[in-house]
Amino acid sequence: MSKKENFLSEITSAYTFKGDSIILGAPKLDGEVLTDTFIRVPLRTLNRHGLIAGATGTGKTKTLQIIIEQLSAKGIPSLVMDIKGDLSGVAIAGESNPKIEERHANIGLPFTASGSPVEFLSLSNDAGARLRATVTEFGPVLFSKILELNDTQASVVSLLFKFCDDNQLPLLDLDDIKKALNYISNEGKDAITAEYGAISPASIGTILRKVIELEQQGGDLFFGERSFDVDDLTRIDEEGKGYISVLRVTDIQDKPKLFSTFMLQLLAEIYATFPEEGDMEQPKLVIFIDEAHLIFNEASKALLNQIETIIKLIRSKGVGIFFVTQNPTDLPDAVLSQLGLKIQHALRAFTAKDRKAIKLTAENYPLTDYYSVDVLLTELGIGESIVAALNEKGVPTPLVHCYLRAPQSRMDVLTPSEINHIMGRSRIKAKYDEVINRDSAYEILSGKIEAAQSEEVQRKLQEQQEKAAPAQRTSTRQEKSTFEKVMDSQVTKQIGRTVAQTLTRGLLGVLGVKTTSSRSTTRKTSWW
Repeated sequence: MSKKENFLSEITSAYTFKGDSIILGAPKLDGEVLTDTFIRVPLRTLNRHGLIAGATGTGKTKTLQIIIEQLSAKGIPSLVMDIKGDLSGVAIAGESNPKIEERHANIGLPFTASGSPVEFLSLSNDAGARLRATVTEFGPVLFSKILELNDTQASVVSLLFKFCDDNQLPLLDLDDIKKALNYISNEGKDAITAEYGAISPASIGTILRKVIELEQQGGDLFFGERSFDVDDLTRIDEEGKGYISVLRVTDIQDKPKLFSTFMLQLLAEIYATFPEEGDMEQPKLVIFIDEAHLIFNEASKALLNQIETIIKLIRSKGVGIFFVTQNPTDLPDAVLSQLGLKIQHALRAFTAKDRKAIKLTAENYPLTDYYSVDVLLTELGIGESIVAALNEKGVPTPLVHCYLRAPQSRMDVLTPSEINHIMGRSRIKAKYDEVINRDSAYEILSGKIEAAQSEEVQRKLQEQQEKAAPAQRTSTRQEKSTFEKVMDSQVTKQIGRTVAQTLTRGLLGVLGVKTTSSRSTTRKTSWW
């Protein structure tokens, strides 16, 4: 058998599956696209996670678009981060052109334009249903890891959560955390010390600064109610297509901590709420994290450990996670080793460092007799990649140069009016756009602080009154002494009773001693 025949036999056998699958494209060998077979990916192993990598402009986003629309057609929902803003077009059917027709003719696959059901989501004020979560849902351990606190500071956060839980103080947003920290370091310090022990003011100050840093990156918009229900990510439309939830995060590059916070909370919430499924015929949900380096570059060691743990365990919940990034080396080795499907686009070798990185990347893929992988990585054209997957039994498939199909949906962004039209049909946007601001730790503790301050003012007034009492008694004695002197003087005896009454009232008025109205009336009557 010739090299081509051996290659076709091996690839056809490796990429043909008993269960359902999606088609990525056709194999390519020595510059020729082979139309006798397709490169497929079995749905059964998509919960084993994956990687889409390649230099800028090599077609990663279009590959991502192909996968999510194929999953939707199979009834599999997905969540995708739209960081560059160019994935919204998946909602509307694309248009054919000569290049697309030529590509699909080479693959041997007819082109059919179609759109997918889409739900737009947002972490900020971008158009889309708002995603929120409460501080309580994070819990003290995860919240401390996000803030990158040391063990001592993390213990203070745990104490704070315990105190708020014991005293029915809901921690919903960052204002609640800040108010609670201020309370336990001031008005509530004695009560906290008596029940839980002393707390270092330095630790509280550090935690406050970390919370403010998170707040400045948009955390004030993310933390709060109504909390997002992860079950809304697994919806199917009336035609049996899975919803594609497009999270619009075009400004996330300036807010890496918020992005890490959201992703970690989302994965933790899915892991905590989804039931154990084991190996399913197809995943319940597939999550695509674009620009994945934003998570790992800004993540602390503790946060990385948390992500790695969830990646290893979440597949049992029927959830697959795909990382989209420029180079596989952007991901930690512990994460990279968990990724079953790898789709690698071209890499650029401009420097000696680039060439070393390419050789290192080539070593992450299975050995092959048909390609020089390090050379092929620099020669891949747009819309081409190398693929290595897992078959239905979890065994790696042979590496293959894949000539990718074109997306069936629009390969461009939607206009604002088109986005608004889609959002107007949303069944969940109204629910999540409603801002709920029920009484939580901030309002309850503010009331307690105001009450404590009011009591303090009353106490000080009482002390002032007690201090002023001796002086008032002395003043009264002086008033009586002056009155007696007036009444005993020779002048008073000489001017008569009427003049004495008038003078007496005048002196009492000057000294601040008031007479009752009845008495004043009586005196006026007697005067006249």
